[in-house]
Amino acid sequence: MYKAVALILLNWNTPEHTTNCIRSVLKYCNTDIFDIIITDNGSTDGSLAILRETFPELIYIDNKENLGFAEGNNRALQHSIAQGYTYSLVMNTDTLVDEDIVSKLSFHLQKHPAVAAVQPAIYWMHKPDTIWNGEGRFNKVLGTTISDTTTPIQAATNLFYVAEWLTGCCMMLKNEALQKSGLFNKLFFLYYEDVDLSYRLRKEGYVLHYLPSCKMYHEAGVSAKVSAPKKEGQLSPVIHYYISRNHLWFIRQYGVPALLPVNFVYNGLYYFALWVYFLVRRRNTKATLLLKGLREGLFTPKEVIWSKNNLHL
Repeated sequence: MYKAVALILLNWNTPEHTTNCIRSVLKYCNTDIFDIIITDNGSTDGSLAILRETFPELIYIDNKENLGFAEGNNRALQHSIAQGYTYSLVMNTDTLVDEDIVSKLSFHLQKHPAVAAVQPAIYWMHKPDTIWNGEGRFNKVLGTTISDTTTPIQAATNLFYVAEWLTGCCMMLKNEALQKSGLFNKLFFLYYEDVDLSYRLRKEGYVLHYLPSCKMYHEAGVSAKVSAPKKEGQLSPVIHYYISRNHLWFIRQYGVPALLPVNFVYNGLYYFALWVYFLVRRRNTKATLLLKGLREGLFTPKEVIWSKNNLHL
């Protein structure tokens, strides 16, 4: 039977979270309209074998190495497009649902031809009445991405909002739009790859929607906390490398030229303060990787970052 949606879950050493996510989706969503694709990023804890034994009916892609969020999901997106699915729903594995978000999101895209992608309201798992991520915006003056975390009132839940960017935590995409914009930029590895893809979709003339009447729950930061040395804190040091580097790449590509000096001064002061904080706390690995991210963020040529090979065009 033909199914419209490929629901994509990227697993990396998180079999328990992935299992819980799958079970919630199978319980609350109409399985007649979607297939689940598990793409594994070279897990070293036996995740893939565990998941295959628990859910033998699902589709599996073994990446054999950690390709990052961007390229790890791209492998499944390529499969989705090649197999003729209409939509691809990218979801984090540390999420749970308690309603049929697959039907809601796909119906919304079907109803709005000009919309390339749609995102639900994403609540904190441990604070289910508080928004973790809502409507994505970009502060052009400061060069920062922000998310509206206002909890939608009941009267507004049937509305939708035009967003500037959507989060890769949960976004349903039209595959025909991806074939024009390209997939996630694999060079980003993780962080800001979703914002970059959002802007490339908009460049193709599409619109992005935030649908607050559709909701899910996110634990947030599960993979980012693994293998972090104790003296460096809970968050893995390499996260600061990717965030700083990719943030600057994004500003250089999509910032307003006249406001770039303000962007760089504001964010330069922020990153300098963060670097000093790491030094004071003797988190030397974080300080080193932050500087590396800033250096590459400022000086990597644009033609290298946005090479068509990185977008799978």
